[in-house]
Amino acid sequence: MTAPSAALQGQLVKLGLHTMADHFEGEADRAAKSESGYTAYLARLVELELANKADRSINARIARARFPMLRTLEEFDFAFQPGLSAPRIQDLAGLAFLDQAANVVFVGGPGVGKTHLAIALGLKVCAARRSVLFMDASHLLEQLVAAEVSHTLGKLLEQLSRVDLLVVDELGYLPMDGRRANLFFQLVTVRYTKGAILLTSNVQFDGWGKLFGDDVLASAILDRLLHVSHIFAINGPSYRLKDKLQSSGAGQQPAA
Repeated sequence: MTAPSAALQGQLVKLGLHTMADHFEGEADRAAKSESGYTAYLARLVELELANKADRSINARIARARFPMLRTLEEFDFAFQPGLSAPRIQDLAGLAFLDQAANVVFVGGPGVGKTHLAIALGLKVCAARRSVLFMDASHLLEQLVAAEVSHTLGKLLEQLSRVDLLVVDELGYLPMDGRRANLFFQLVTVRYTKGAILLTSNVQFDGWGKLFGDDVLASAILDRLLHVSHIFAINGPSYRLKDKLQSSGAGQQPAA
């Protein structure tokens, strides 16, 4: 690298244009061979820099979302859950529901793919450079209780109201006392008509009175949650059971 090139590289790095610093010489050679003009050369460098920054931005959003694992919509086996409408899910991936502050609810037994779909849609939101926070329901409720005890509940609710999509996973697996039920009601209320909630639960709606220990409170939560919403009941078999059976060879036809 010549002295002028080294100096330019250093200046680009100081400006935070690391991709341009890495590629300006190679792109200059390419532009010379193709007889591209100065504007086309600069446009190519800027395109590379923007693409790299977009990738870093998306990766940062994925990290902040706190997904427990990464699962994509393309990996989901809709053939294994024929009762689930693939076109409706694909329509959600267009993310219009975010601007409508419409909630998404997946209800079904363990292992049917609720969390997979929640993560996959969350990744679509990250790819659109919007904010997501993924929280296990029990962990979310513990955070709300801790904030109430420390007199920071208002601050936490305000923070949770700002994300474009709040994912609450596995509501209903652990019992809920009156305090937690009331705090969850406050959370749903603070996001009502303002921001989308994506919720997964193993409890059908007619069992929410027992889940929250209060029929009136459960009705109020459902009223807000389902007012503008997309509801999916997944009644098919468990993916985890399928994988286990396949790995053990069970269910396979015996050799002739």
